[in-house]
Amino acid sequence: MSLTPFGVLIGFVTLILFRRDLHTVSFLVGLLLNEVMNMVLKYIIQEPRPLRAHIDKVSVPYGMPSSHAQFMWFFSMYILCFVVVRLRYNNSSYKYESYWKVFIVLSSLFLTCIVSYSRVYLLYHTWNQILYGALIGCVFATGWFLITQFILTPLFPMITQWRISEVLMIRDTTLIPNILWFEYTHCRQETRARSRKLVSMKSQ
Repeated sequence: MSLTPFGVLIGFVTLILFRRDLHTVSFLVGLLLNEVMNMVLKYIIQEPRPLRAHIDKVSVPYGMPSSHAQFMWFFSMYILCFVVVRLRYNNSSYKYESYWKVFIVLSSLFLTCIVSYSRVYLLYHTWNQILYGALIGCVFATGWFLITQFILTPLFPMITQWRISEVLMIRDTTLIPNILWFEYTHCRQETRARSRKLVSMKSQ
């Protein structure tokens, strides 16, 4: 469980490399800023971890607030905001979409709770350090989502027109409410069209 944040970061890098979506990039930037904030707060507060034996195993000897809790609660709160605000359009062609939304939110919250509890169980943090980390992560996630939604998102169309964005194939999928369904239907249509074209060429 302690390695979950690293898995999340690896997943983000992979997702960005394959999808090149600006909102995903903004999400990752928020996570990184959240980590920087946590590091600054730890050195300002300088509250030690509950078990001194762990000091040699970690890069930072201070535990307030918990970086794992702050990271994971930022992740879950941002996911919640994204699902509620950005995925607000129901797709009549896919009746199970609302269930998927609930599943995504509950799964992220469950994983976050497990990671948070594991830090107390392993004596890396106290409950206060976990709770403050969770609170800071939730507040910063909400703030960063609002910044992304109302300040950065209107700039995305302009950013995609930059030459560097064209070279890197950076894209903006803001106006597509369900990107998975969009890609699925268009991929299926393109496959059928190419199949018909291939059959037509063979019959000539």
